[in-house]
Amino acid sequence: MAEAAKLGTARMGGARAEPLTILCIGASTGGVVALERILPLLTPDCPPALVVQHIVGSFTGGLVRRLQDLCQATVLEAEDDAPLRPGTIIVAPGREAHLEIADSRVPRCRLRAGEPISGHLPSVDALFLSAARASRLRVVAALLTGMGRDGAAGLKAIRQAGGETIAQDEASSTVFGMPRVAIETGAAAHVLPLETIGPTMLRLAQATQSNASSR
Repeated sequence: MAEAAKLGTARMGGARAEPLTILCIGASTGGVVALERILPLLTPDCPPALVVQHIVGSFTGGLVRRLQDLCQATVLEAEDDAPLRPGTIIVAPGREAHLEIADSRVPRCRLRAGEPISGHLPSVDALFLSAARASRLRVVAALLTGMGRDGAAGLKAIRQAGGETIAQDEASSTVFGMPRVAIETGAAAHVLPLETIGPTMLRLAQATQSNASSR
């Protein structure tokens, strides 16, 4: 109960609750290699991190196990209604449902069945748009290598909602599609090479938490 009372930006019972900072990452072609380089840099006490990687569903378990072998934080396949906890990296199940964030008093994962969004199931846009709408979150989001435009609209919504947004640069991208659209549409506040994205996300998350706590 005490932990739940700390979460959120809304006033509950007359007291202003502290917002929860989360990390959101989206990737497609070339994304597995990118994730293997970014996620191990997240500390054991990192903010909750949610990941959408376009992948065949049968490969999700293998990806989670591979990332767990590499990472300091705990890597889990997303489950519906699971709470967002520090020190965890939550990976969307491939081709099963959209991973979203339920805007509840205690922010939780939501797995929502439905049609593809931006051509994909799960969709990066679905995750990013839900994060932008969540009133009790501070969001740091990164859009990595991939073909098409999935995630660009959601990244822009996060930026417009006051979140921090990153796009992977062309030189380090396997396919400079999704990040390119994000940059061209003004969704990305930062354009960074792959090796600096993980540390920058942690730095921005820490700054976001400090700013929120001082208000």
